Amino acid sequence: MTPAEAVIAPPAVDAAAPVATPPARAPQASPDVLIIGGGPAGSTAAILLARAGWQVTLLEKDHHPRFHIGESLLPMTMPLLEKLGVLDEMRAIGTLKLGADFPKDGGGYNTFRFSKALGAKSDFALQVPRADFDRILFAKARSEGVDAHEGAAVTAVNFEGEQPVVQVRQGGASHTLRPQWLLDASGRDAFLGSKLKLKRKNPQHQSAAVFSHYTGVARRPGEDAGNISIYRHPHGWMWLIPLPGDVMSVGAVCFPDYLKTRSGDLETFLLDTLKLNDEVTERMAGAVRCAPVHATGNYAYECTQMSGPCWLLLGDAYAFVDPMFSSGVFLAMHSAEKGAAMVDAALRAPQQAPRLRRGLHRHLDAGLDEFKWFIYRFTSPTMRLLFANPRDVLQVESAVVAMLAGDVFDAPRVTRRLRVFRLIYGAHVLSMVPQAFQAWRRRRRQRAEGFSGETLHGDQA
Repeated sequence: MTPAEAVIAPPAVDAAAPVATPPARAPQASPDVLIIGGGPAGSTAAILLARAGWQVTLLEKDHHPRFHIGESLLPMTMPLLEKLGVLDEMRAIGTLKLGADFPKDGGGYNTFRFSKALGAKSDFALQVPRADFDRILFAKARSEGVDAHEGAAVTAVNFEGEQPVVQVRQGGASHTLRPQWLLDASGRDAFLGSKLKLKRKNPQHQSAAVFSHYTGVARRPGEDAGNISIYRHPHGWMWLIPLPGDVMSVGAVCFPDYLKTRSGDLETFLLDTLKLNDEVTERMAGAVRCAPVHATGNYAYECTQMSGPCWLLLGDAYAFVDPMFSSGVFLAMHSAEKGAAMVDAALRAPQQAPRLRRGLHRHLDAGLDEFKWFIYRFTSPTMRLLFANPRDVLQVESAVVAMLAGDVFDAPRVTRRLRVFRLIYGAHVLSMVPQAFQAWRRRRRQRAEGFSGETLHGDQA
């Protein structure tokens, strides 16, 4: 990728102007591939499979644009956006992101700049309004010849042998579709994983998030203005994500025991939580809320199986990890890219499908596990110390930056140095046994208590 340049401001939109939508029509009854979900994973897979020459039907239950969290992208997403032919459009709606910053001991912050990543493949990323991001990808899929439908909800999936049989409700009409392959990119709905009883809570990291958008939040100076800022608080962590138009996405991820103490409305709970960090309080001094307050529980989960004969789970439909390092959209789109290649190969050589599925599963789980290792330990005293005092001994810091950039797949140089980081982490744990033991006891108690999300009392306010 070329060095990052200034992001072009999005053109003004006449809110009163009607939005042209294609007339409702029945989806193809027997496509080669049927994809549930028109978010980043679904649209990416649809585009690539259509380019490979297959008949693809893409179903989105809502209508674009629609609100979604997950606004911070990783640099490793940029080459894929370029491959899909939408990078310029995304730059036009986004805020330039050159790094991620974390608090420094004694005040201030350290910026982990993407240009310093080991073997950097892109030196920048974007912060994007997800409503616009998802809309652009869905429109691109349609322009590539995908049979794309909005307002089309999958109501049931059954199997006749290995043949998926999918029931769809669209505009008051019901349709039965029989694709050769079914891809579930339904996100946190995890439609197929729930139906097949594959979805499980992640016992190592139960939490929930409360978040909204604000104007008037102080940004970092100079080139750091587009950074995502990550803060800890005694009961979890917080994010500040700069978006276009002086909008800041602000959220707090909280552990179950703290959530149970909530009283009052969601906004009060969010603001009270943000006040637990002095620097966040300072940056929020002039903030004005400009969007509803949203909440989501049961934050971390995974499915026990990624694929089966003629079906595949993509992105969040397979697993969702805490978004501490903004991995969600990249993991979704990467799984869609690799999943589309696997399905293309399986359609051309069905006898090879089991081997292809196993290889995809190993590949995706390996990268996902790199993020999980850091996420599970991020709130520990040891990780706080290491992130507050980075040292690029043996290129370890450069490897951590590469992980923050998303370069965790097929990157042996990065993974070897991340193993060195784990050794350094272990050595520090031994020197901080009392603090680490307390953190371990707390995590154990949280796993034992679990969290259902009911404490949040509703999704938005």
